[in-house]
Formats: sequence, C-alpha cells, structure tokens
Amino acid sequence: MSAVAEKYPEFKKLGVEILSMSVDSVFVHKMWNDHELSKMVKGGVPFPMLSDGGGKVGSVYGVYLEDAGVEARGRFIIDPDGIIQGFEVLTPPVGRNVLESIRQIQAFQVVRKSKGTEATPSGWKPGKMTLKPGPDLVGRVWEVWKTKMAFD
Repeated sequence: MSAVAEKYPEFKKLGVEILSMSVDSVFVHKMWNDHELSKMVKGGVPFPMLSDGGGKVGSVYGVYLEDAGVEARGRFIIDPDGIIQGFEVLTPPVGRNVLESIRQIQAFQVVRKSKGTEATPSGWKPGKMTLKPGPDLVGRVWEVWKTKMAFD
C-alpha cells in the first residue's frame, strides 16, 4: 500500500485513480494510515481506503474468502469504459510490484489509443516497439520481435 501511495503522482499523471478496499472498517483503515502508512509515506495514503465489510464487492471480483472472512490481495486495472483489462491476485506473503502495474497501465493506454492497431509484446516499456496485429503478422512475429527484447 505504501509503495502505491509513493507512486500515486505517477498514476495521476497517467489519468489513473486508485481505490483501495478491504473488509476492514474505515476506522481500522484510519488507524493503519495514521500509525503505520503515514510513517512510510509522507502524508499517508493519498487515495480513498474503502471498507467492504461483508465482502460484497470482493465477492463480485472473486477475491472474498468467505471461510476466513477476508479478501485476497487483488489489483484490478479497469479501463475508462469500466471493463477490467488486467488483474492480479496474490496470497499475502508475496508483495505486488507497483512499477509493473504502471508499466501495464501504460501498455493498455497505448493499445487503447491505437484502437487495437498496436499490441505491446512481453516486456514492453514506453518507447519500445509495438506490434501491428493482423493477418500479415500471423506466423511472422519472430521476424520483427525477438525473445531477448522482453528483457531489454
């Protein structure tokens, strides 16, 4: 959460809004922000921390664990039309990579802006080549994109 808060200005520059949510009450969120997160990020968490008591929203997104009464940690990228374009759900011992979330948002924005005439291959970053999906590319990706490009 603190890493997302730290990078919040970058998300805003991309036109992205962040909402966090858990089954904890808003009072627990306030205590967590006031006594821990604000010590890791100056000013604390700058985006809404919402309560999903009972897990109704988490159930819709498939992350509410009814037996435990908690929600698995999930990250959902929702486009301006309200369509989920990407998601990641991890068990608590493994943290998420905020920079990867930013990269994925940038990639989704490139694809959206091109109206589907461009695709971002594995490891794509801003400034790197995109692919032009279509019949001419089928069976010929290897000619324009090399596996090592995913790691540049």
